[in-house]
Amino acid sequence: MKMKNTAISDSDMRRLLSDVEKPSRYTGGELNSITKDFDQTLINFAFCFPDTYEVGMSNLGMRILYDIINKRQDSWCQRCFMPWPDMMRALSAQGVPLFSIEGRMPLAGFDMLGFTLQYELSYTNILAMLDMSVIPRHAGDRDASHPVVIAGGSCGFNAEPVAPFLDMVLLGDGEEVIGELLDLYREYKVNEKPRQWLFEKAAGIPGIYVPSLYDADYSRGCRVYPVAPAAPAEVEKRTVLDMDNAAWPDQPLVPNLEVVHDRVTLEIFRGCTRGCRFCQAGILYRPLREKSVGTLVNQAVSNLAATGYEELSLSSLSSGDYSCLDQLAVELWDKLKDSHASISLPSLRVDSYAQEYMKLMSTGRKAGLTLAPEAGTQRLRDVINKNITAEDLRLSVRNAYENGWDMVKLYFMIGLPTETYEDLDGIAELAEMVLDEYYALPKEKRARRPRVTVSTSNFVPKAHTPFQWCGQDDIQTLKEKQAYLREKLRPIRGVVYNYHDAETSHLEAVFARGDRRLAPVLAAAADAGAVLSGWSEHFDYSVYEKALRDCGIDSAQYANRLIPDDEHLAWEHLSSGVSVEFLQKEYRRALAGQTTPDCRLGCRGCGIQNCPGRGNA
Repeated sequence: MKMKNTAISDSDMRRLLSDVEKPSRYTGGELNSITKDFDQTLINFAFCFPDTYEVGMSNLGMRILYDIINKRQDSWCQRCFMPWPDMMRALSAQGVPLFSIEGRMPLAGFDMLGFTLQYELSYTNILAMLDMSVIPRHAGDRDASHPVVIAGGSCGFNAEPVAPFLDMVLLGDGEEVIGELLDLYREYKVNEKPRQWLFEKAAGIPGIYVPSLYDADYSRGCRVYPVAPAAPAEVEKRTVLDMDNAAWPDQPLVPNLEVVHDRVTLEIFRGCTRGCRFCQAGILYRPLREKSVGTLVNQAVSNLAATGYEELSLSSLSSGDYSCLDQLAVELWDKLKDSHASISLPSLRVDSYAQEYMKLMSTGRKAGLTLAPEAGTQRLRDVINKNITAEDLRLSVRNAYENGWDMVKLYFMIGLPTETYEDLDGIAELAEMVLDEYYALPKEKRARRPRVTVSTSNFVPKAHTPFQWCGQDDIQTLKEKQAYLREKLRPIRGVVYNYHDAETSHLEAVFARGDRRLAPVLAAAADAGAVLSGWSEHFDYSVYEKALRDCGIDSAQYANRLIPDDEHLAWEHLSSGVSVEFLQKEYRRALAGQTTPDCRLGCRGCGIQNCPGRGNA
């Protein structure tokens, strides 16, 4: 049984916060936060985000689950974020365990801890948070006196590198399964059932993966298989189908300090029909599910009123693809015009520009316009199935310039399968074309000198995508390509070039295609101080390099190797709903330079169930 939990005292809090950089990361008390009585609550759940407050408070999934759990009479969801190093030192120096924000309760006294798996370089943060909580890292070392440690998020679709540390992994839409899990935990706790009973019953709930009920065979790749009758051979994801009736917080949390996305975020749909072959989210979040205009307008009005924000972001994988975007823009503008709230679309495809949106937004505040051509030539855009042209880009930026924008951000990816240096030349040519479009405007329409920012990320092969078998360029090759592109862009006045760190991308690929043999690497790296690795000032590649070497792991075997398509993959038992046959077909089409049309135009046979367009080829 759990020991009685005692909240961190006011005096301890004062001592802890006296020397930290941003005390408001840890104090709680935000507008719309929820407090209950810890000792009178049957299920105490801690949502643990393995990154800082500023990053975690921008996470939409956290806000949704926080609202769902706290609406239950028997449950209290509190929050905890990865501390900054100054707070980590303060906790260690004063012997205070990591605690929740709302009730200042040590995490070791909770019933359940829920971690978000959204970024591979946050994995060591999970271990650090368990260490700071005095909770055993490995699931096999925990007993009934410890919290049940669960995780969800996109990286959960290959959770194998962290599987030994987790009791359960939730696949798919968490709001679809969290209620069933809490009901099961209630039965377990009230009836004082054995911990193993809980795990075996949980494995029977669709969407819940219990790693301890599986083992791995490495004779031909990595085949993960069940070793308990309760565990299915393949774990299916859970999917919310009716977005209009899906859970949504009426009163979202308002952070104590400025966060990454400091505004009301309105999710307008889930999924994507475009089929970009590098994009994991486009696979994992299928099928496409839209909210109606009426629902979105009501949610926007209530969320802005409940928070006091003056900015609304319309969020999805490709917001410009919302089928009723023009109507939504008109109705939102009509409702919000007196409040002077600005509206933004953070994620736009070049070819999905809504003219009505652009016209209406031309009177609001303008941030830089962000577009994602992804590749510099049509040949490579065909390989990755980015069905846009240079002409689409030209028309989009012309339209933006004519409506008052003068800053454009262009996102590309380098190291894509089949890429050549001619494709890199194409990036520079597109950047120059975007600048030329501005100077083609009449002089009276040019407000100031334009700025074009070219940002490149590095291709990372991701599980459950058509490119999951592809190798990543090695670190040296990526650096050479970055240097080449930098020299190409340097003479173009008005262009700024940003690029992603090659060592970081290499590790992302290692863990994205990793298996359980990497768990000791994560433990060794965490022991050596590799925390907050997603922050450039704290990232130290040499720590991971040594951990890999000490554990006898060749990272190139995970990141850079071309995987034969008949080899077992470490994530085969975790289903995205998309068939491997479809992924293999798309991989072959990519190598042949063949595009696949948007599945809104007809079903492509990906295998997803409950899809409105399924079978309508």
